[in-house]
Amino acid sequence: MQPECSSIADLMLLMASSIEDVARAIDQENAARFLDKILNAKRIYVAGAGRSGLVARAFAQRLMHLGFESYVIGETITPAFGPGDVLVAFSGSGETRSVVDACETARDIGGTICLITSTPDSRIGQMADCIIEIGNNHLTDADIPSDFEIRQLTGQYRSVSQSFAPLGTLFETAALVFSDAIISALMEVKHCTIEELQDRLANVQ
Repeated sequence: MQPECSSIADLMLLMASSIEDVARAIDQENAARFLDKILNAKRIYVAGAGRSGLVARAFAQRLMHLGFESYVIGETITPAFGPGDVLVAFSGSGETRSVVDACETARDIGGTICLITSTPDSRIGQMADCIIEIGNNHLTDADIPSDFEIRQLTGQYRSVSQSFAPLGTLFETAALVFSDAIISALMEVKHCTIEELQDRLANVQ
């Protein structure tokens, strides 16, 4: 006999409800500031590790579809970061070593740092020019290893809710929804049409 568990639909609805709570809690002034940083960026770079890195890549792809010059930190074809560029860091903990290093370099060069996180008082948060806070945390900085791989192996990972969505799932999902909402806002501001976006979709794969 299989052990009892919640239905998949119930779990999806619970996650959707949590994401709705996160959306209502986002500081709208900070969200508007983030949108302004993107609109005025010379070039936009994204950084993130693990699943947060996948969200960052999805955001960079959508920015490209809108006609922005966007790059993923760590790719072989990514050009040198420079003054006037914006680095968007996706990090629930705000302590991931590789992302911290990227932000320190961007700061030293004179770029702008935007952080999407659930830990605004983190190392990256202290460097950031704009912070989007997603969710709450119950772990202290001392509890969280800085190496992404160690956090994944030990389960020591910040999450909007760890009771039914462990290992940061809701942070990453909410970050994806937030970044897609930013794309929708950018489409309105730039008056982009679906045809313009389709012209930039990959046609050689």
